[in-house]
Amino acid sequence: MKSTTVAVDLAKSVFQLAVADASWKVIETHRLTRSQFERWFHNRDASLVVMEACGSAHHWARYLSGLDIDVKLLPAKYVRAYVKRNKTDAADAAVLLEALRASDIVPVRIKSVE
Repeated sequence: MKSTTVAVDLAKSVFQLAVADASWKVIETHRLTRSQFERWFHNRDASLVVMEACGSAHHWARYLSGLDIDVKLLPAKYVRAYVKRNKTDAADAAVLLEALRASDIVPVRIKSVE
């Protein structure tokens, strides 16, 4: 399956994914543990992953970049403005797709380990 964009809402132990097609429509959602999350990207052809910038997002961005997947980290304070309803993991993942489409939000640079 060829997915265009994957939005990831990170948490301590469970991650919520929203997979969007080329027209930005959510075609799949997944709730994965850490180990499932790692394996999921080995079985898919994701062209872009978007996450809200936080401490663990930089770790996962480096991991996904190592798999030759483009990663964009969006600043949390700008993503929050796109939340329309109750705050849930699934809603947060879908909101990341909307925020990514905004041309005025500048992605955060991925921090290196050094």
